[in-house]
Amino acid sequence: MAVGTIGRVFAALALGAAALAPVQAGAENFEAAFDKAFGTEPRAPRMFQQGSGSALEQYVAKLADGTNGRIGVAAIDLTTGEQVSVLGSQRFPMASTSKIAIAATFLEGVDKGRWSLDDKFPLMVPLASKKLSTKVAPVKPGRLLPARELIDLMLVHSNNQATDGLLAVIGGPKVVSEWVKKRAGIDGFSLDRDIATLVRDETEFDPSLYIDPRDSATPLAMTQLLKGLHEGKWLSKSSRDLLIVTMENCKTGANRIKGQMPADVQVAHKTGSLYNTSSDVGIITGPDGHSIAVAIYVTGGGMDRNYRTGRIATIARAIYDGFSEPARVRLSASGYGNPSEY
Repeated sequence: MAVGTIGRVFAALALGAAALAPVQAGAENFEAAFDKAFGTEPRAPRMFQQGSGSALEQYVAKLADGTNGRIGVAAIDLTTGEQVSVLGSQRFPMASTSKIAIAATFLEGVDKGRWSLDDKFPLMVPLASKKLSTKVAPVKPGRLLPARELIDLMLVHSNNQATDGLLAVIGGPKVVSEWVKKRAGIDGFSLDRDIATLVRDETEFDPSLYIDPRDSATPLAMTQLLKGLHEGKWLSKSSRDLLIVTMENCKTGANRIKGQMPADVQVAHKTGSLYNTSSDVGIITGPDGHSIAVAIYVTGGGMDRNYRTGRIATIARAIYDGFSEPARVRLSASGYGNPSEY
């Protein structure tokens, strides 16, 4: 039986098992079903604490019902440390959300004097090649641009040629993975291919039915990365500020995390899109300065992009409201309402 077919069969079993689980333990049973189906190491059962935090997580789990695919969510209140996780320790395709880690790895090189933001490096332009025909998709050097402009193109406009240009300077995807694991101390993150190869071969597996560990991260890993960057770990203040401000200027995915946010809320984020995958990760900051790190990954063969982006917006708003004290009191009193209310 082909690998893809095996993945689809196992995933269908796991999805079916999760669908039968009680809502209160939905996220936990879903993860256990996937562990059993895929033979991964079983996770210790999560103990849900009594109180509004538990209610918020249960409400987010309802919103993250991935009937036609998997939806992974993690969020950290950067003031209190309170967390929400729905399939938070399961891997999802990062797509372009990996560009935050690429930028951080490059900026640490700036801090250490390996290169500067004014140094010029070439875009990496993909050449025509057939899907899966080579291990690495062929590219050629393009126009030379200052590093600060490459970072802007990568994070603001999600330009893949700029991303691969910076990856070439750093030393390739594995250097980024090592930075996240060894420098940042975060597990559950793996960057294995440049963007040209990733995009060329993106339809190799359906991410709603098959967990490909390559170029993947857990939502919890991504929120830990965002938390550390927000707190000023790993990078100088100037590099950290450049990264966050550039993410605040992101032009893609206005209908994702930002989609249902109040006008006075600031979002520093990075979107991701691939075959049957839509995602958005970032830092939400309210007018009072209260910040939340959030990562939302939505996959699904039966879901169109509008549905996926709508789920992201709805879940992000629920998390923002749930971590806001006045909204928490109101929503908790009503059991966090009906998911359709958002």
